[in-house]
Order: sequence, then structure tokens, then C-alpha cells
Amino acid sequence: MILVDRPYISDFLRKTIKEHSLPVADTPAAAEMGFTPGHPEAALQQLRSCENPLIYTVSENSIAWIAENLSGTPLPDWIDIFKNKARFREMIKPMYPDFFFREVLFRDLEDLDPGDVPLPFIVKPGVGFFSMGVRKVTHRNEWKSTVDSIKSEIENTGNVYPAEVLNTASFIIEEYADGDEFAVDAFFDSEGEPVILGIFNHIFSSGEDVSDRVYITSKNIVQNNLDEFTGFLRHIGLLSGVRNFPVHAEIRRDSSGRITPIEINPMRFGGWCTTADISAIAWGFNPYVYYFSQKRPDWPEILKQSGEKLYSIIVLDNSTGIEESRISSFNYDLLLSRFENPLELRKTDYKQYAVFGFLFAETSEENFSELEWVLGSDLREFITTAP
Repeated sequence: MILVDRPYISDFLRKTIKEHSLPVADTPAAAEMGFTPGHPEAALQQLRSCENPLIYTVSENSIAWIAENLSGTPLPDWIDIFKNKARFREMIKPMYPDFFFREVLFRDLEDLDPGDVPLPFIVKPGVGFFSMGVRKVTHRNEWKSTVDSIKSEIENTGNVYPAEVLNTASFIIEEYADGDEFAVDAFFDSEGEPVILGIFNHIFSSGEDVSDRVYITSKNIVQNNLDEFTGFLRHIGLLSGVRNFPVHAEIRRDSSGRITPIEINPMRFGGWCTTADISAIAWGFNPYVYYFSQKRPDWPEILKQSGEKLYSIIVLDNSTGIEESRISSFNYDLLLSRFENPLELRKTDYKQYAVFGFLFAETSEENFSELEWVLGSDLREFITTAP
């Protein structure tokens, strides 16, 4: 069963649901988004009777529905293992016994002595989404301005997502994991074995950048990381015991090959129907269908037939420094003209979500500079402000 919810569902996933007759949970959000579920009560009863039901959530907004309707299954607890950052760190202690982390209540952040924390460190909401409230602290004298910045962001975006998705009552402070960052779409099958559906290099403009601006996949990125990331997820599966469970893992891999998880998001692939959709474009298989049919990609064959292009997701978050209420328009045509081969532009309500949209692009390796440019752009040249 698929749970659809705000803020977004792609045309590609809508088409997948229709063509493969995937049942959609009968929720108010589904009705608002134009879905007419078939036999919803029968499907729900079937899910409740399954030991490990097959469910995919388009949005983490649906986590509350799972807790309410599927409390007799392992799903609510499995979700909490991954969604609760402190609990996740406790679970993986056997893998990372020396990794520093501490949970701190939001109201106590100002009183924290940064001298008690090894530098550099990351501070982020205990239950988070979309890099909101995430900061990197390199020097102890940055702490006061960091807390002020977090408070300001929470005041502006704290009510956009439900508490199951973004809960800022407590924060986790943890040591900074060095290395290249990757996002991995995968699922644990009925036996608990991990199946990787996509690997993306999350690139940054600087060592201080923690934004979600650019994710890239390519033949080399998948080929160079597939075996090691599969082994890492196998350890996670053994510790958590999950079955029939989709995840979007964010991890770092340092120069020695050591893999350290940043977080693992439950019950979905990339947010806003991003990573799974572009994997379908890049690799020619449908990740949603593969999950529900428990099918493994034949990566050696897929990569043998692929070219050398880069496929990227560009998150057009509002980095202008100008409040959304003052922005009257965004010049999407001008933005598209800056790219070699834009594949799909998804405009969003930036006044509500502080994101202008998402762009999928195909880029030649020799034209990597266009991705570097957008990575460093504040996007001001594309906006018009209200008088």
C-alpha cells in the first residue's frame, strides 16, 4: 500500500500507481490529492494481518497515520528507531563505540558549554527533515550565533511540517563525520537483506555548507560504492531487524573507506519524489515497482549499458537571504537557460515551503562547472521582489 500526503507527489509516481494498480490508503490527504482508493478497508485489514506489511510513504507526514492504524505491526517502532536521532545513535553504538553524541533539550541549547563537545560538531533536531535546523560548529565562539540562527529558522518554518517529521523539542549534538557524503535509496527485503536502488553524491560549496542543493548520480558513483554501502546496510538490518522496509540513508565515506551514517530516513526514498524518480531516468528501472515486487536491480548489466553522463537533482531552496513574503516571482526560464540539458523542472509553493522548486538535469562530465555554479549561487539573480 502507498500512503500519499502533502507536500508533493510526482506525475511519475501517480502514473506508477495507476499502471501497476498499487493500492492507496484511504486518507483525507489522498482524497485532496485526487486519489480514489479501491477497497481501502480490505487493504487495511490485509496490512494489519501481515507480519511485515509492504508500505511506502510518499511523505513523512504519513508517519502519524501508520502509528494510529498499524500499531499492531512492528512498523511504528521501526520508524522511531530511525526517525529519532538519539535512539538511532544508541542502536548503532556496537558499530561506532567511540562516536560522540549527546541529546539536548531545545530550551537548554543556550546553556550548553561548547567546550565540552569535540570540535567540529553538528547540531540538528532530534527528529528532523530537509536540513532544517542543522548547523556545523567549527569554533567554540560560534555557539551563540549558531543557537540564534537555529531559533530564527524554527520561528519561520516550525509549523510547516508535523511533529512526526520535524520536532525541535530536543536536539542532538554529535561529532562531525568527515569524508564525501552520499544519499542511498534502498529497501530491506522480506529476509532483511538490503537492496540498493540508487546512490547519489551530495556535494557542497564549502566545508561549512550543510545545504541540500545538489545531488549527483553516475556510473562511477554507483560502481565505486555499491558493495561497501550494501555491506554497511546489512549491518544496519541486523541491528534493527527491519523487514520490507524502504529507507533513504545519508552517509559519509572518508579517504580510508570508513563509512559513518548521518541519518537513515524511514519508509521512503528521497523526499519530494526526487531520488527515486531520477534513478528511473538514469538507470531505466522503476524503484517503486522494484520495492513492491521485491526485485533487485541487475547493477552489473545496468552499468555496463550506461553512458558517462551525470544526473543531478538541484534543490532550489531559498538561499537569497530575502524573506519569501517579499519575493513576487522567480525566473525559471532564465535558470533553465544555464543548464546543458534540463530534464524536468518541478515548481513549488516557495512562500509556504521556502523552496522555489526542484530541477533534474543531465550533464556531461566536462561541463561539471554548471553544477558548481548552481551549488554556489544564492539565486538572487532569478527573483523579483515586491515593491
